[in-house]
Amino acid sequence: MLPQEVIRAKRDGKNLSDEQIAFFVNGITKGTVTEGQVAAFAMAVYFNGMNLQERVALTRNMMHSGSVLKWDDLDLPGPVVDKHSTGGVSDMVSLMLGPMVAACGGYVPMISGRGLGHTGGTLDKFDSIHGYNTSPDLATFRDIVKNVGVAIIGQTSDLAPADKRFYGIRDVTATVDSMPLITASILSKKLAAGLDALAMDVKTGSGAFMSTLDDASGLAESIVKVANQAGVRTSATITDMNQPLGSTAGNAVEMLEAVDYLTGKHRNPRLHQVTMALSAQMLTLTGLASSDEDAHQQLQRVLDNGKAAEVFAQMVHALGGPADFIDKPMASMPAAPVVVPILAEQSGFIHRIETRDLGLVVVELGGGRTNPADPVDHAVGLTQLPVVGDRVEKGQPIATVHARTEQAAQLAARQLRACIDITSTQPKPTPVVYSTISPQQAEQIRID
Repeated sequence: MLPQEVIRAKRDGKNLSDEQIAFFVNGITKGTVTEGQVAAFAMAVYFNGMNLQERVALTRNMMHSGSVLKWDDLDLPGPVVDKHSTGGVSDMVSLMLGPMVAACGGYVPMISGRGLGHTGGTLDKFDSIHGYNTSPDLATFRDIVKNVGVAIIGQTSDLAPADKRFYGIRDVTATVDSMPLITASILSKKLAAGLDALAMDVKTGSGAFMSTLDDASGLAESIVKVANQAGVRTSATITDMNQPLGSTAGNAVEMLEAVDYLTGKHRNPRLHQVTMALSAQMLTLTGLASSDEDAHQQLQRVLDNGKAAEVFAQMVHALGGPADFIDKPMASMPAAPVVVPILAEQSGFIHRIETRDLGLVVVELGGGRTNPADPVDHAVGLTQLPVVGDRVEKGQPIATVHARTEQAAQLAARQLRACIDITSTQPKPTPVVYSTISPQQAEQIRID
């Protein structure tokens, strides 16, 4: 079998066999397929797509291109379950969700990524904590999952190595936004963690990679169908990213908001709704809850009695952070030296927030990256972010900038004002959670 013949078949619109896909993925992993051939294959898939059988085969072969974690030998008394988000601004759901689900009896081996472009990364948030190790060895990772119930770390080189090379080539050949390739990329990494179930959060709106509801729905359907065909019970919840999800955007500032959420000091309503919806999916998918109502009651209970916060504190300490982090979070996180309120220049209602541009304000401050190798300033960011529909008065703060210098703060203030439209009429409220696709509904989805 030759790589160029696999490329030719897909270029001509033919469906690839499992053997052809396995051969090509093996070539990506071992380097016997050139970068040019990988790029040509990606472009052929971009234009001609893949049917369900091809998507499942691509996902499975990329998943098995490296190590696949096994948990059976640990005799865990509960299911192994995880969540994945397609990315957004002020999306710190994972920080609370993992400990909440663990407090309800789940085991959450969450392998997360860093931020790139306008979106924030879960690992960057944890890197804000002095001593927290996002790259433990596999034995330590497994031990913490067993004893604490959750460990949030970064991807190791052993998990889905084919995807790492494939994605890097897609990134520079304008073939990232292909539904079959996005599906296989996400699921190959997640399923390699040896999950019993997966809850997907597919974002839509101005701050999401899938900006339209139709595109988000298409990706959600593809992921649910392929993941369930691959043997992992999976649901997908489509959530709104037409405005920041929480009250902060940055790294240390989002970590502090997560602590405030877990301890009950402050819970942004939009953030709370999405966190509860996804956590509930994880409980119902695995049988830890008999219904959505039962799941919400369990989750609220572990928030109210402090168990979720306790699990979070145990995880942070087990991975090298301070034992008292939940009580004194800012004692082990950096704080920006310049804090400047941004004042409204007119009275009215927050009518629209250009969420992607707001995320880029954080990047401009140094809190994000446009290149994977860029360093990140964990102290900078935005707090007290407004919500669409809020009434503001001229001269009233609509957000606060945390910056390294006065000059950077003033630039961020000008950029942020340009992201926020204030009008005299109050906009109609929009959903935070649009819909959820269950494993049962996956049976009705057709992918040609």
